[in-house]
Amino acid sequence: MNSALASAAAFYRSSIGKKIVVALTGLALVGFLFGHLAGNLKIYGGPEKLNAYAAWLHSMPAILWAARIGLLVCFVGHIATTILLVQQNKAARGERYAHPATIQASGASRTMVWSGVIILAFVIYHLMHFTLRIGNDYGSYVDAKGRHDAFKMVVDGFSCEPVSAFYIIAMALLCWHLSHGFASIFQTLGLRTERNWPAIQGAGWAVAAILFVGNISIPLAVLFGLVKY
Repeated sequence: MNSALASAAAFYRSSIGKKIVVALTGLALVGFLFGHLAGNLKIYGGPEKLNAYAAWLHSMPAILWAARIGLLVCFVGHIATTILLVQQNKAARGERYAHPATIQASGASRTMVWSGVIILAFVIYHLMHFTLRIGNDYGSYVDAKGRHDAFKMVVDGFSCEPVSAFYIIAMALLCWHLSHGFASIFQTLGLRTERNWPAIQGAGWAVAAILFVGNISIPLAVLFGLVKY
């Protein structure tokens, strides 16, 4: 057991170990983002559809909270490991790079750290706003069937223009981060070739665009009165 932990710690201390941790946690977070978006888009089906989905999720509290904690661990681990990786790259800057692409990746990583920190701040705010419902009375919202009225909560939440603006800006940063990060996952896992690299980069931009348009469509629909309670 001790030798296994020592081996894991040694692997994490290495540059390639950190890159793999960043890649795998990033992949888990991308999967979550698509699942989260699919659930949120149920708002376009009206109160019944969204409230039924929310009630179904909350009927499994143990699984729901385990997923939330796991995702938060992935998120914090992703950002913390990226910061450590950037620091490690800076310490090794005196060494010659084997490939010019390594220099480009290092530059992208440095800027992605700051967007990641801002996104983390948004996630904390988002959890406090809609999940923990701190500073509001969303917990008292109940629909005609006695379920938590998630539809009314979302509409009321995004009816506040500063909240919607913050959400849209955070989504822009998140999706810019993804447009670079998604492609780097394949590079880190050794799946990149000269032939498939343009397609991988294109897929990164497509993933970012889908998530951006889908997520910001909700606050915009609320602000423009297309979705209302």
